[in-house]
Amino acid sequence: MQNPWLTKSTREGGAGFSAQWDSAFVYPVRASLVAVEDGSRSMEDVARAIPFRYNEDSIQRIIYSESHDEVANGKARIPQEINPNDTAGYFARKRSTLGAGLVLTTPGIPMLFEGQEFLEDGWFRDDKVVDWSKQKTFQGINRLYRDLIHLRRNLYGNTKGLTGPFVQILHVNNVDKILVFHRWADGGPKDDVVVVASFNDHPFETEYQIGFPNGGRWVIRFNSDWKGYSPDFHDVGNPEGQIVVEKKPYDGCAYSGRVALPSYGFLILSQEEAFAEPDDKKQESPA
Repeated sequence: MQNPWLTKSTREGGAGFSAQWDSAFVYPVRASLVAVEDGSRSMEDVARAIPFRYNEDSIQRIIYSESHDEVANGKARIPQEINPNDTAGYFARKRSTLGAGLVLTTPGIPMLFEGQEFLEDGWFRDDKVVDWSKQKTFQGINRLYRDLIHLRRNLYGNTKGLTGPFVQILHVNNVDKILVFHRWADGGPKDDVVVVASFNDHPFETEYQIGFPNGGRWVIRFNSDWKGYSPDFHDVGNPEGQIVVEKKPYDGCAYSGRVALPSYGFLILSQEEAFAEPDDKKQESPA
């Protein structure tokens, strides 16, 4: 509905609800996930959905890619929409989990629909129970969701930025279908987070340059292409699982680095440590 009045306080003449389902997120994100051709995916639309908020408050919106409205009444779950003939296939797994990554890293209140975490397909009916056997069949996908939730909650103490209200879009590439954004709470090591999403079937194994908010050593905390999530994924990623971000301007940022990007992949990086900046004003002592 996208009505700020719903979540405006009653003192300000609003309805006083705490949060509302956010159609400004689900429609553009879902459209980019289920589109058949990569060229039909709009990174500009997805980029607008990430920082959207009601009354300047991100917690007033509930973000999701599936709900009983989106997967019923003639519409189906995302794996079914991606490939009706192979709902457990490579593309259905890759692109549906790409959507999960966005839901669990975007500012707002994330919501998962029952069975999403193990690739439930078809369309929702209240007379059909969830097929819980798929939780065992797709243990890797279930672990992917669990890992994303742990990072969102900062349970490892190195992704505090995902709990904060702040977000900035750093990079939008509508040719290669890549989106990069920065999340933070207070900023600094183990707080600053950079999220990289590729909506393209083409991997960038020789690394892809992006801007970063700060320099130093950054660690890849999550890579959706890990074979532990599915044996036919490819483990495309930086060999050391980390990158050194240098003071080289790019994308309007003072710093930049290079990351390997898997097809339909999703990366979460956070700053592990900051390197001391060189003191340009420091001069050698006279001999």
